[in-house]
Amino acid sequence: MIRAYLALGSNLADPLQQVDAALAALDAIPQTHRAATSSFYRTPPYGPADQPDYLNAVVALDTELDAEALLDHTQRIEQEHGRVRKAERWGPRTLDIDIMLFGSAVIHTPRLTVPHYDMHNRAFMLLPLLEIAPTLRLPTGQPLAGILATLDCSAIRPWVSGTR
Repeated sequence: MIRAYLALGSNLADPLQQVDAALAALDAIPQTHRAATSSFYRTPPYGPADQPDYLNAVVALDTELDAEALLDHTQRIEQEHGRVRKAERWGPRTLDIDIMLFGSAVIHTPRLTVPHYDMHNRAFMLLPLLEIAPTLRLPTGQPLAGILATLDCSAIRPWVSGTR
């Protein structure tokens, strides 16, 4: 089994419902078990500011799948939840699922880069990751807590709408 960490985000079409449905879909991935789920966080958009706040969370999955097979499942889940990939980067979306870490693997394929190419700059990914993996070190050996300490987390708040 490999421990993978996935970031989830949504800011369209009832984000709480989108992420809850995504968690159920992740639970249905074969040869995979959800080991932990972070709290839900409200974060300002990364990129264009003229869009709603995001709901962000992180899950830990234990999986027997390889990284590309897991990516196939996450992209299928995104599509089933109305995700449309557009030319505009960092625009609004119904659901975004990113593989941040896949064990200690370093992966560079045309479809997948792990560790996530920009996670070290994204407090909205690292804060929930630190919540469920407080002693985690990146494949480079860097402690996650040390990276997060260099980022501004002041705009990240608990998601208080509905449950969680």
